[in-house]
Amino acid sequence: MNRASSLAPDDVAQLACGILADERAVLARAITLIESKRPDHQSSARQLVQRLLPHTGAAWRVGITGAPGVGKSTTIDVLGSHLTGLGHKVAVLAVDPSSARTGGSILADKTRMARLAADARAFIRPSPTAGTLGGVAARTREGMLICEAAGYDVILIETVGAGQSETAVADMTDFFLALMLPGAGDELQGLKKGLVELADMIAINKADGDNLARAKVAAAEYGAALRILTPQLPEWRPPVVTCSALTGAGVAQLWDHILDHRRRLLATGAFATRRRAQQVKWMWALLEDRLRARLARDPKLKAKLPKLERAVADGTLSPALAVDEIVATLGL
Repeated sequence: MNRASSLAPDDVAQLACGILADERAVLARAITLIESKRPDHQSSARQLVQRLLPHTGAAWRVGITGAPGVGKSTTIDVLGSHLTGLGHKVAVLAVDPSSARTGGSILADKTRMARLAADARAFIRPSPTAGTLGGVAARTREGMLICEAAGYDVILIETVGAGQSETAVADMTDFFLALMLPGAGDELQGLKKGLVELADMIAINKADGDNLARAKVAAAEYGAALRILTPQLPEWRPPVVTCSALTGAGVAQLWDHILDHRRRLLATGAFATRRRAQQVKWMWALLEDRLRARLARDPKLKAKLPKLERAVADGTLSPALAVDEIVATLGL
């Protein structure tokens, strides 16, 4: 969205009306607006999200993570098609890796989700990570709210699957699914404890053909690892299941477990508690983003930063004193 200056209030209202009417072109434009780094666009995006806020919160938010090659996109394609077949409206926010040179994204998810891409009850939006910690695009949360306002009742967030910071997705979703490959063995030894602790379910994908026996062994090993950990919630002990996105085996059962999780959390009030905590974390994350943006724009700091960075790199200035100078420059 490259229109000059921020949107007028009437334009924001018109955009909101189009989203509430589930006009897909308007929905795509709105997400482009919230992803823009232009301060004027960001101002309009905040107005838009605030206007839509009363129409959000009803969807079930599911984060799906796993190492590259585990079959996240294929699993989402099969699971999403199963859900639309049940009458759900499914939005997929697929966070693509950003190019290290250009900052652009590969944006290949629509080709890997062929069925969902052609499904009238599904909406797929790839977004570049743009270097955001956690493998989740900076504006994924706002994109999620906009999709909810458009009437999508299941939001699937696919993360890039690279590094421990992937667990950041757990702070914005109701259910966190970790996909693993058969043959846990050596992988289990180096498994990041944080990922297993945050997962609401572990699914061993590609459990078909010659991999089936190995998948069952892997499921048993992951199950044993989970049993020595204290569950996040007393209401839920994360299951370990096997599935095959290729054949579809076990994919419907993934959703059954997610529904069971939802019923238990709603019954005990844990769902509302989790959402409230996530809202507060979101506020702090946005504040950190805003402060970083101010750092990048401050003219006095821009002039001083190269010298400070060189001094820190050369070992003639400690990082702590460099930070003191940065804070003093900003008048904080």
